[in-house]
Amino acid sequence: MRYNRLGSTGLFVSELCLGTMTFGGENGTFWGQIGSLEQDEVDRLVGAALDAGINFIDTANVYSGGRSEILTGQAIRNLNVPRENIVVASKVMGQTGTGGVNSSGLSRFHIMESVKASLKRMNLDHLDLYQVHGFDPATPIEETLRALDTLVQHGHVRYIGVSNWAAWQIMKALGISERHGLARFESLQAYYTIAGRDLEREIVPLLRSEGLGLMVWSPLAGGLLSGKFARDKQGEEGNRRTAFDFPPVNRERAFDCVDAMRAIAEARKVSVAQIALAWLLHQPAVTTVIIGAKRIEQLRDNIGAAAIELADDELAALAQVSALPAEYPGWMLERQGDARRRLLTEGTRD
Repeated sequence: MRYNRLGSTGLFVSELCLGTMTFGGENGTFWGQIGSLEQDEVDRLVGAALDAGINFIDTANVYSGGRSEILTGQAIRNLNVPRENIVVASKVMGQTGTGGVNSSGLSRFHIMESVKASLKRMNLDHLDLYQVHGFDPATPIEETLRALDTLVQHGHVRYIGVSNWAAWQIMKALGISERHGLARFESLQAYYTIAGRDLEREIVPLLRSEGLGLMVWSPLAGGLLSGKFARDKQGEEGNRRTAFDFPPVNRERAFDCVDAMRAIAEARKVSVAQIALAWLLHQPAVTTVIIGAKRIEQLRDNIGAAAIELADDELAALAQVSALPAEYPGWMLERQGDARRRLLTEGTRD
C-alpha cells in the first residue's frame, strides 16, 4: 500500500480509502439498496482494510440517516484502533434531523449543527477531513468557508475538502480563502472512472495547478466496470447497478472499456475490477480511490488492485479506448499552444 500526501498538507493517506456507503442501510429503503451491513460485518470489513494498510475511512452524515457514522465509529473502538493511526473523513450538506428548512445546505447554522452531530455519532473529538458534499446555491461561498474555518480554528476539524463542485466554484472558493486568510479546501472528492473521464477537461488541471488532492468516488461506476456487466450480460440479480442505476454512464464507451480491460485481466489472471481500479491508481492527479464493499471477498479483490503495475502498452491501449471526444475550448487550446508546449519539452536550438 502506498501513501500519498493529501493536497498541499503534511497529511499522508493510503492510496485506497474505505468507503462506508454500504453500512447500515435498512431493507426496502434507498440506502438499503446500496448496502445494509451491520456491526459485525462492518467490523470485519474495517479490520480487513486496516490489515491491508488502509489508513483512510470516508463516511457522510447522510449515509443511512447517520447510521453509517455510528457503525464506523463503533468499529474503530471495537478494533482498538489508535486514533493517530487512522484518518477519518465525513461530509455535510444533505438533509438531516427532522427535515426542517435549515436542516440542509451549507449555511453556518447547518454546518455547526452537523459537525456536532457527526462527532457525537462517531464518538470522536475531531474529524481529520470535513467535506462539503455538494454545492449550495442558497448560501454564499464565503459564509460556508468562514464556518469551516471556525471548525478548524476550534480543533473540531483538521482539514477541509469539497465534493461535486465545478471548477469555477472551487477556484472561487480558493480565492476567497486566500483573500481572507481562511482555511482552504485541500481535496476534492469526485466521480472519475476509465469510462467517465470528464474530470480531465477542467477539474484535473485545476487540482494540479492549485495543489488539491483528488479522492475518487464510485471508481467502478456503480458496479458497471466490475466485469459482471457486458453488452450481452446485465449482471447478477441484486447487483447495485440493477437496483440503483447511478452514476450516469455512456454505456457504449463503458463496454468498450470493459472489453479492453477484460483482455488485460484475463492475461494477468486478475479481475476486471482490479484493472479498472489500477488504471485510476496510475493517474497522476489521483490521491486516493474510495472502495466500498458488501462482502469481505469483494473488498479483498479491490485491495488487490494496489499491487498491479500496468505496462506502458496496456496504459496506452486503455487510454485510446477511453479517450474523451474533443470539445471546445480544449481542441483550440491544444492547437494554439502546441508550439510553445514543445519549447518546454524539447528546448530551443540556434
